[in-house]
Amino acid sequence: MSLRGTPLAEIRRKNGSNRRSIAHGTIVPRASASTASSQGSATPRTVKGAANRVRLGDSDLMVSECCLGTMTWGNQNTEAEAHAQLSHAILDCGLNFIDTAEIYPVPPSEDTQGSTDRFISSWLKNQRREDIVLASKVSGYGRQTYLRKDGSVPRVNEKNIIESVDSSLKRLGTDHIDLLQVHWPDRYVPLFGQATYDIDNEREGDVPFEEQLEALAKVIAAGKVRYIGVSNETSYGVMKFCQAAESSSLPKIVSIQNSYSLLVRGPFETDLAEVTAPRQNNVGLLAYSPLAGGSLSGKYRPGNEEAIKNSRFTLFKGYMGRYTQSLARQAVDEYVAVAQKHGLTPTELALAFCKSRWFVTSTIIGATTVEQLKENLGAFDVELSAECLQDVDAVFRRFRDPAFN
Repeated sequence: MSLRGTPLAEIRRKNGSNRRSIAHGTIVPRASASTASSQGSATPRTVKGAANRVRLGDSDLMVSECCLGTMTWGNQNTEAEAHAQLSHAILDCGLNFIDTAEIYPVPPSEDTQGSTDRFISSWLKNQRREDIVLASKVSGYGRQTYLRKDGSVPRVNEKNIIESVDSSLKRLGTDHIDLLQVHWPDRYVPLFGQATYDIDNEREGDVPFEEQLEALAKVIAAGKVRYIGVSNETSYGVMKFCQAAESSSLPKIVSIQNSYSLLVRGPFETDLAEVTAPRQNNVGLLAYSPLAGGSLSGKYRPGNEEAIKNSRFTLFKGYMGRYTQSLARQAVDEYVAVAQKHGLTPTELALAFCKSRWFVTSTIIGATTVEQLKENLGAFDVELSAECLQDVDAVFRRFRDPAFN
């Protein structure tokens, strides 16, 4: 049940009365596209794997198993190219889920910030808003002071959340965000390829979890946001948010957007999977970087120099360097061999693997061309055989999370 537009006191009452069922959750079967349509989702012209509707956590959001990522729009993609991707994914192939962020496009800069949202807005104004599940993100503690009008350091507190949401709504040209995610924590955590927790990096004055939820509850009560989630979060953070929601009758997070791919499995599989499981906290994973920045497509292997001259690792030297170092490259070669053995493209193997995981609600894909997008979407029709999955696990045992080495 959405609490959008409900007064804050009523949100606390409703959350308190429903807390037991929300906290323990129930396993919701993957819905068919026809079932999703009957629950208010868009009715696509083409319904297949990527467009299959699934429930996000314990929300009432029915989202496509494939989510359209947008972070290159405004850096590597023009507005016309963004519109072409949106039209193909949403109108032609039946997806209903779009993910953006206030900091996009990436790599982030003051000159391009907000371009992604504006590209979405100019396409969205000619569509049925109620057919789209629109997700965005508020930035955590960071150096991007240009995000705030007063030039202050972004924090996950009431002032910053309200300003961020209001600015995002204006850029997106809509009156609400279906899923607002905290892009990365307010507190220190290892981020974007960092492998270990360094206690010396801890900071004083972290915004308490309950205070963050109280601020998020206010934008829900104002009708600006329907549901909330986290991103780049740890098991500790997920549990603290869920405990704070339960103890204070505040809105509960329904999703976690973390990196997950053939090159980055361990952090989620070892303990986050348990914490987010339906019988525990019922927090759905939105898997980002399922192709590890494109490296799992095999395009960065030797001999493809001409084809990758406009790709992100070529244009932005050192960006996502964790996916291009030696062990990661060796692992990619092994996964390419597995794909070839089973008659698949490397992209099909990587994306079908993510889709096969019980804890993945939706996989976020990104592309710089419609042709790339078509290949990505087609991968959601692939079912991996037991033998193929065994071969994948054999590579994983030899190269366990090589992006962190």
